[in-house]
Amino acid sequence: MARLAGIKDVARQAGVSVGTVSNVINRPDLVSEETRSKVQAAIELLGFVRSESARQLRVGRSRIVAMLVLDLGNPFFVQVARGAEGASRAAGLGVMLCNSAEDPVQESEYLSLFAEQRVRGVLVTPADAHGTNLVDFRRRSIPFVFVDRVAPASECCSVSVDDVAGARLAVAHLLEAGHRSVTYVSGPMHLAQCRDRRTGALSALAGHGLAEDTLTHIEADRLDVAAGRQAGARLLALSRPPSAVFCANDLLALGVLQAVYAAGLRVPHDLSLVGYDDIEFAGAAAVPLTSVRQPAEQMGRLAAEMLIEETGDRAADHVHQRLVLQPELVVRESVQLVSAH
Repeated sequence: MARLAGIKDVARQAGVSVGTVSNVINRPDLVSEETRSKVQAAIELLGFVRSESARQLRVGRSRIVAMLVLDLGNPFFVQVARGAEGASRAAGLGVMLCNSAEDPVQESEYLSLFAEQRVRGVLVTPADAHGTNLVDFRRRSIPFVFVDRVAPASECCSVSVDDVAGARLAVAHLLEAGHRSVTYVSGPMHLAQCRDRRTGALSALAGHGLAEDTLTHIEADRLDVAAGRQAGARLLALSRPPSAVFCANDLLALGVLQAVYAAGLRVPHDLSLVGYDDIEFAGAAAVPLTSVRQPAEQMGRLAAEMLIEETGDRAADHVHQRLVLQPELVVRESVQLVSAH
């Protein structure tokens, strides 16, 4: 493989000093237009690309923000990443996007990689319920911001959505439609989002004077469509299947929908269904899905802006914040009034 051209090669080709090439790249206003043109021509001829690691060592600050999410297969996190990328690009920064796959071990490995790469900061949706990985990472003195999770302490910023309120909206909608037999299908309960959404569901029951045991719970091992299909098969096999299901995210709900149709049943005639996140596929499903919408792109943008402020020229003035955004219920066709059955 051919050797990559270096700054000395550019200087030799342009007939100038290495310092002049450096000025053209980093401080072009110090160089005459004629010299800049010669250096730029040499750069294009040789295919020179400046070394980001060398630049980083010189200025002491990376231009890369790392982002670690639970599942890149979930369109919700793609929307969050889009918001973070927009804010980062506006600030002249790039984003390194990684997937923990809801695995604390994989999360730990990525955090170590980020530290080795000396990234500017990290946007993270934690997979480790105990927070051990981030406690260790904090010792590296690299700022980080929680995304889709409330920061447990005042040592960092966070941007999240009120998941208790969102789940309360979802289950209250089912109860107001006359349902009294509701199942909550969640992902792993070590995830705070799944726990908070169960709390919101129970709050809705209490608000309608119903006991906690009115809500049955099926815990899936993942938050994807395949896990939703498996959960759907389990709930249909119950001795007394529910009339309504609330899922911790839309991917689970789409899997439940598939299981219902595979069993020869229909949504909402035989089973009413509500999801969470309001991903694009929710409205485009065979039966448009009622779902709780999270402002995903806004969440990513705000988180990135917080991190940029904390790592910028005015970092000394930065004050950690915990922003909690409000969800909204988007009503479609997947819930039916009990009286209409």
